[in-house]
Amino acid sequence: MSQELLNKAVAGSIKQELPQFDIGDTVGIHCHIVEGEKQRVQIFTGTVIGRRGSGISETFTVRRIVNGEGVERTFPLHSPRLGQVDVVRHGKVRRAKLYFLRDRIGKATRLKEVKRVKPKVRDAAVASDEPAGE
Repeated sequence: MSQELLNKAVAGSIKQELPQFDIGDTVGIHCHIVEGEKQRVQIFTGTVIGRRGSGISETFTVRRIVNGEGVERTFPLHSPRLGQVDVVRHGKVRRAKLYFLRDRIGKATRLKEVKRVKPKVRDAAVASDEPAGE
């Protein structure tokens, strides 16, 4: 009974369209910042070093270097303060968590880039119910 109530409460907060990004991708996150009564959008660009959780509690951690210091932020995936997530580049990784990047500085923090092909969009005429060739 209580699990059903919890699922109903959570259903309104879960985002339907989730951004497609993986560990090792360089992303730009549009964060809604509220200062007093003003609201603005700030972009935090960095490398995704980990994802964890599932459902409403899913989070991901982004790391970047600012003035020689490493800065990590953990974002809830379904947060209303989280705007869009832009994937800048895809990195080639073989691990689920990239915590080893914390010990690296300079060029050693770069990951090899993987060129990913976007899935082809089917033409509307091909997707119709008409059989081809008739």
